[in-house]
Amino acid sequence: MRRFPASVYRVGDEPDPRFSLANERTFLAWTRTGLALIAGGVALEVLGLDLHPGFRLAASLLLIIAGTAVAPLAWFEWMRAERALRQGRPLPGALSAVVLAVVVVATGLLVLAGVLWR
Repeated sequence: MRRFPASVYRVGDEPDPRFSLANERTFLAWTRTGLALIAGGVALEVLGLDLHPGFRLAASLLLIIAGTAVAPLAWFEWMRAERALRQGRPLPGALSAVVLAVVVVATGLLVLAGVLWR
């Protein structure tokens, strides 16, 4: 039986299905997070809040770009974790969490600046 992606499934042994399913749920959660970031960026701009327009646009674009980048990043991390499970290695760290933390802080600072300099 062929499974996609072969670069993941042709290495190591089949892990406990619970771990693979948990890895898949994490991937889906990150995908939902990406959609939420995109929706937040669109809403921030469309609602036209009483913020400095430049800061509001910058925060909106940051959220939309980050949301768009989360899906491929989540896929990459799913593959890394699945390979580690299949090879019996420790799970890798989550780069997505660091990226998300930086985006949230940067967006918060842009919104704060938009409130202060309107």
